[in-house]
Amino acid sequence: MNSTQKANRVGIIFILVLIVSGVVLMYKGNDATILAVERKEGILTAEQIKLAFDSVSGRMINEAVKEGQFVKEGDIIMQLDQTDTNLSIEQLKAQIAQLDAQINSTSGTMQINFFQAANDEQQSFRQIDSQRALVASAQATLENAQIDYNRKLELVEAGAVAKSQLDDATMALNVARANVDTQQQALERLLAGARDRSNTDSISLPTIERERRAAQNMQNDIAALNEQKHALEVQLQQLEVSRNRLTLHAPESGKILSVLAKHGEMITPNTPVVLLETRRVYYDIYVSEEQAVNLHEGDEIICRTVAGDKEVKGTIRLLTQAPGFADLKQSREQSQADLSAFQVRIYIDENADVLPGQTVRVDFD
Repeated sequence: MNSTQKANRVGIIFILVLIVSGVVLMYKGNDATILAVERKEGILTAEQIKLAFDSVSGRMINEAVKEGQFVKEGDIIMQLDQTDTNLSIEQLKAQIAQLDAQINSTSGTMQINFFQAANDEQQSFRQIDSQRALVASAQATLENAQIDYNRKLELVEAGAVAKSQLDDATMALNVARANVDTQQQALERLLAGARDRSNTDSISLPTIERERRAAQNMQNDIAALNEQKHALEVQLQQLEVSRNRLTLHAPESGKILSVLAKHGEMITPNTPVVLLETRRVYYDIYVSEEQAVNLHEGDEIICRTVAGDKEVKGTIRLLTQAPGFADLKQSREQSQADLSAFQVRIYIDENADVLPGQTVRVDFD
């Protein structure tokens, strides 16, 4: 067999191998396009959050974490200087204590004034009763003087007594009348314009009423002091909140990726100081619309790691139309997609033993 025949035979065998391989690939469906549809791969990505001091500023005095350190929820990350805030808090506490003393003093004075008004009222009632007795005595004396005057007048007219006795009776009658007027005026002064009633304890004396209203008006002073105290307490709460915010805590467990501020630096509000990698890990895959109709948010998806072939469970959190770059474009005009792609974001279980950056594979058989 010459070299030409050998070359022809090798060429025929090579062509037969190609034909057979193509037939096998078509039969099994293992070409690149079919595999891309049946097998999806994604990169495990951990969510990252930027930590910052909320609405407070100051000089950093404690840098409690380093890059690569794992922290738990609630651990101290950083602390700012609290000196100025502590002084303001103590000053407000002193002002609140001073207002408490004023409120207690005013309340005590008000109670004393109410007690004094009640005591003055009882004394006034007893004086009124005593003055009524004096008025009644003066009226009785006036009646006796009037009787004596009438009798003396009859006797003088009958010539039985001297006129001087009538003069004495007239004078006694005038004195008795004047005494009644004097005692009545004294009673009216005690009543001070109040209506005189038979029951003394039911009389409303204007002077006592003024005392009670003056005492009651002190309640307004106490209310004003309480409002001032409340305003200071609100300021105190705000300062205490600000003081708590001067200590930055880890909002959740994770790994410190980067510390953006160092000890001694002045930190401005809401400026990121730490980059934290959380334990929430996800990966994205892109599926065809035929595959997307069989998936739903909340469905459980099982994937396998490329390294180690470990099975990992996850849950679909997001199923949405993918950006245009993920669509499959082949022969349509004006770059229109032959097949629209859908983005599927899958979060894996937190206790899964995997590392961010690993590649995982999802098989759609």
